[in-house]
Amino acid sequence: MLRALYNWTLSLAESRYALWALAFVSFAESSFFPIPPDILMIPMILARPSKAWLIALVALVASVLGAFLGYYIGAGLFETVGRPVLEFYGKDAYFDEFAARYNEWGAWAVLMAGITPFPFKVITILSGSTGLSLTIFTIAAIIARGLRFFIVAALLWKFGAPIREFIEKRLGLMFILFVVILFGGFYVVKFL
Repeated sequence: MLRALYNWTLSLAESRYALWALAFVSFAESSFFPIPPDILMIPMILARPSKAWLIALVALVASVLGAFLGYYIGAGLFETVGRPVLEFYGKDAYFDEFAARYNEWGAWAVLMAGITPFPFKVITILSGSTGLSLTIFTIAAIIARGLRFFIVAALLWKFGAPIREFIEKRLGLMFILFVVILFGGFYVVKFL
């Protein structure tokens, strides 16, 4: 099953709709979707290394646009939409305490969440709900997501064939590692 899913993802990565799918996942992940765009970005670059920079750029632009939706959810729809999302991640009880300190350190929070497996959507919503400067938010989101996506693109562009071979030989291990990192990010949100 895992091999079939991997092969399907590679075939999607080679299709003419790949960039649109990546844009949708990148946009959605920044505001409400739990799966990171790397799940599409990595096989897309492995399938077409010559398009690595375009793929990273699409992921960056769509992710930052999705971050604006997350910001809007926090700013304009916090009580009806934002609070339930925070409740899902177990962060609603800490909001008032967090909001008091957030604007002082908000740019760093956006940078860290944008680069790491920490769910970026939590930070985009909190940034809007606490009123973090939209300029600071935008600059931090562009830097963080740009670093994340372009570093991945550069590594895959440079070392793509050996990385692809490594992934394909250890597909089960790579899947387990991905799941551990994904759930680790959610664990950090829930319990820290």
